[in-house]
Amino acid sequence: MSLAGGLRIGLAFFALNTLLSFENRWPGLGVLYMPRLSYELCLGLALLAGWVAWRGALSARAATGLALAFLALVVVRYADVTAPALMGRPVNLYWDGRHALELIEVAARSWSWWHVAAAVLALLLGAVALVVVARWAIQELARALDSAAWRRASGASAAALTLCFAAYVPDQRDTRWFFSLPLAPTVGNQATLLAQVLWPAHGEATLGHGPAFDTDLQSLHGPQGPADVVLMFAESYGAVALDDRGLSAALAPSRERLRRALAASGRQVVSARVRAATFGGASWLSHASLLTGLAVTDPARHQLLLTSERPTLVGHFARHGYRTVGWMPGIKRPWPEGAFYGFERFADDPRLGYRGPDVGYWRIPDQVAMALLHEQELSASKAERRPVFAVFPTVSTHAPFEPLPLLLDEPLGPLATEASGHSPEKGYAASLRYQFDWLARYLERTADSRQVLVVVGDHQPPGGVAGRNASWDVPVHVISSDPALTRRFEAIGFTPGLEPVGPALGAMHELTRWLLLAFDGRAEPH
Repeated sequence: MSLAGGLRIGLAFFALNTLLSFENRWPGLGVLYMPRLSYELCLGLALLAGWVAWRGALSARAATGLALAFLALVVVRYADVTAPALMGRPVNLYWDGRHALELIEVAARSWSWWHVAAAVLALLLGAVALVVVARWAIQELARALDSAAWRRASGASAAALTLCFAAYVPDQRDTRWFFSLPLAPTVGNQATLLAQVLWPAHGEATLGHGPAFDTDLQSLHGPQGPADVVLMFAESYGAVALDDRGLSAALAPSRERLRRALAASGRQVVSARVRAATFGGASWLSHASLLTGLAVTDPARHQLLLTSERPTLVGHFARHGYRTVGWMPGIKRPWPEGAFYGFERFADDPRLGYRGPDVGYWRIPDQVAMALLHEQELSASKAERRPVFAVFPTVSTHAPFEPLPLLLDEPLGPLATEASGHSPEKGYAASLRYQFDWLARYLERTADSRQVLVVVGDHQPPGGVAGRNASWDVPVHVISSDPALTRRFEAIGFTPGLEPVGPALGAMHELTRWLLLAFDGRAEPH
């Protein structure tokens, strides 16, 4: 074989191996070349050698089919190495793929048409280029395998590499140091996950056992009647805001402002950590886990939950005479499945009554959304209405953390927007400062309001902000003007102040039981 022929074969193998062995360029969506060997590619070459020996030269149609299959493997590889960087967990191609399409739709709505067209064109051209390169490389290797000597070498190499792979013993004998992480386990796991989605074997039993919801709400009662309860899911509010020194220092002035507002309004705050049901996204999993007391840790369980008749916090408050309100500025499309929760009033983006200009895709600033909730549901005298239990997932701290709204003196007055050009890290800090600052102003303006505000982070921010191997912990704050109620939370393990002490008390779904115990008037929680 000529030198040029040998170089072509080497280049072909290098190209295919690179496309199956790259790693994530932390943090973000980029990739990084890694000098590792793809075990699957070596096995694939041995199989290709057997095919050529049996059927002869590879046809053009077969080469195209193999190139398309190879493209699918490259996509799986990209998802496999990128998902942990963004979401802190292994990929689930079925559900993450659907979620990715929704995020793409969200992004596309905030882009101009030519940005969308350019992105689609670049994606198509990139896919075509990968198929062309893969097809050329496969054909080059197939032509080389016409030679019996090359086939024998390929088979011997595959056998030797298989022995290396099989001889590996964790922490004792590392015979895989030159291999990239294999794709086969990922493909197998995805097949299993897909089967669970398409053919759920155990039905509702998969959801497990939740709380009995047999407690009362007497600890919420005072001289003026039952207190209103607002359960605020703070978007992307993760423990990184406490644990990262730089981020914590950047947030210190806003935390102090919030502390002063609490003191001035006669309120106390106790805090804890819990483990979110998700990481970096899929907020609804944490919402569902807390509202039901079930471990809703993947979209399949969530879909199953919405078809069930499991009890919820919403129904629990309704049975005790509360008006239940779902205050959902982030929901922009019909959501019939949401009927599962049974809110007496369900207010999504079009039904909140917002009349200001759009602030990014999420449109409605959290400060304004809270002001609208207070005006429409919480401001009337207790003698004129029933107590309210409201669920309010915020949106202004959602990735990419920009553009950020201005902090307003009159949140229901004229609005302005502030477009930030900061990086995601700086944007995240700015978004949390906004969250603390608008909450402080709200508490100052409603000092005479007897209200319990439960602020729960729904998940950590994406891995590029939270950092490598970040925990799934999120802060929980319970704000109240009733010292007896805050003492009940302290008996459970909450600590005074805005910065919880100690490890996570448990998982997100366990917080449901603690809320029920703290609000119950029949026994001291423990």
